[in-house]
Amino acid sequence: MLPEKGHLLRIFISENDKCNGRPLYEWIVQKAKTENLAGATVIRGLEGFGAHHHIHTTKILRLADDLPIVVEIVDTLEKIDAFIPLIDEVIDEGMATVEDVQIRFYKSRKSPDSRKDKREK
Repeated sequence: MLPEKGHLLRIFISENDKCNGRPLYEWIVQKAKTENLAGATVIRGLEGFGAHHHIHTTKILRLADDLPIVVEIVDTLEKIDAFIPLIDEVIDEGMATVEDVQIRFYKSRKSPDSRKDKREK
């Protein structure tokens, strides 16, 4: 269960970034799971640029394989603060932001029987 007030960690990297030969975003998600964070979502951008100001876009075929990636993780500030040094070690280029968020609900899927019971009420 998460408290009503949480924090969002947003990690901006590139699709081609790697860690030990695998995509960096996959490594981050797996590390977040191992560290028992509430959850992680990877979002692939259509277009963007970073510190080098090179546009990466789906419109230019040669640049379409290195699109922006955003990994979002919501949890308590304490857990996010403990997680940041772990990912900082493996990110060569990128940015991370942390912001306050209000958590409205955090649910897991229930068994099919309990959903049926809820619909019948």
